[in-house]
Amino acid sequence: MGIPSPSDEVVQIVHGDSAGDPTVVTVSCPDKTGLGCDLCRLVLLFGLNVLKGDMSTDGRWCYIVLWVAASRRGRPPVAWDLLKERLVDLCPVPAPFGVDSAYLAAAGLQEPAGEPQVFLLKFCCYDRMGLLHDVTCVLCEMELTIRRVKVSTTPDGRVMDLFFITDARELLHTKSRREEAYEKLQSVLGDSVTSCEIESATEDMSSCLQASALLSPLVLEQMFSEVDVIEEQSSRSRSDSRLSVTMDNSLSPAHTLIQIQCGDHKGLLYDIMRTVKDCNIQVIQYIEVHFCFISLGDVFRLVCCQISYGRFYAGQKGRCEVDLFAVQSDGKKILDQQKQRTMCSRLRTELLRPLRVALVNRGPDAELLVANPVEVSGKGRPLVFYDITLALKNLHRRVFLAEIGRHVVDDREWEVYRVHLGEDDHELSCSVRSKIVDGVTNMLMGWD
Repeated sequence: MGIPSPSDEVVQIVHGDSAGDPTVVTVSCPDKTGLGCDLCRLVLLFGLNVLKGDMSTDGRWCYIVLWVAASRRGRPPVAWDLLKERLVDLCPVPAPFGVDSAYLAAAGLQEPAGEPQVFLLKFCCYDRMGLLHDVTCVLCEMELTIRRVKVSTTPDGRVMDLFFITDARELLHTKSRREEAYEKLQSVLGDSVTSCEIESATEDMSSCLQASALLSPLVLEQMFSEVDVIEEQSSRSRSDSRLSVTMDNSLSPAHTLIQIQCGDHKGLLYDIMRTVKDCNIQVIQYIEVHFCFISLGDVFRLVCCQISYGRFYAGQKGRCEVDLFAVQSDGKKILDQQKQRTMCSRLRTELLRPLRVALVNRGPDAELLVANPVEVSGKGRPLVFYDITLALKNLHRRVFLAEIGRHVVDDREWEVYRVHLGEDDHELSCSVRSKIVDGVTNMLMGWD
């Protein structure tokens, strides 16, 4: 695999010839640890489904082709030019004189990316159905990432919302960028807004990012118990939901084969790649991905091996079959039995329950809880708050209070979304509670 000439574009996006045809996204750049995870996260962030893809790498340079289609569930049109910019930003810059960029970074010759500046958006207006989702939609379209939120509603129907946000474009300190935000927020808040301000978060304000109300022991047991994971897997014994993860060292002289069979969900490839990345496992040489989206079921086939070779895995409706030829970070097979068991267990857990959803009583309120694991890099799952607020809007449920915080459970960091549905909703019937949990879960998982 040769390094492309400087005239070649790092990222190319070519749309299909007719309506319904997928868009082809091509990336050619130096390789880096976790690049596959970062690309999958960005695809998920832009609301795209991968229909088919090919990825190849020689360990120094990678070539990736993805056939993608936009999700149809309440998402605005895809900003393709912006997607291209963000893909280019993800790609490592070719190092001069053929020196490996990873070596330069390790030697301290490349400056690491700094933490983005945090801003505080606060506004006050009268509440209405779907208000929180409409504001969240504006922030997502403007690439303003929600780090933390505090939403409160007064008895007279007014809301005071505090959003701690960062700007992917790093322009929120400018007057023009803030005026753009005010204008777009005004369009969804309407005439009822009485105040709307954006300011740099002070050190005291930023410390609030780390502070969050404690989770009760009952909630911890309900949401994070591994026994529940085992029971949930047993209850999902249907052919479209069975989950199997195995490892084999007999089929390749240099690599460990990781075989996965599971049901489909939104962000499946991201969940696999982030788990592999966090476990410090390197997937090398050749990857071929095939997706076929059919109503409820996605057929997903992924083959990764040392040479440029792809396999076809025939799958039934809603079934996913994945083969990964992988090595440890030292380039050796995964031979240690304990490491194999840990890796398989981690993948099973992450694919069976990539998100945890529960509806509990908290005083006079019914509280919706959603939790997702945080990557070792510190990044949370994209668009979770967007999907939660959209699901509640579709269910005609008002949000009385809301907050986002991070909690460490069993030495693992989780991002936890807490939404109070109102003082009268604690008496919801079992059927209504199930409808809320199912509606939020289906939105998060991409199930119709």
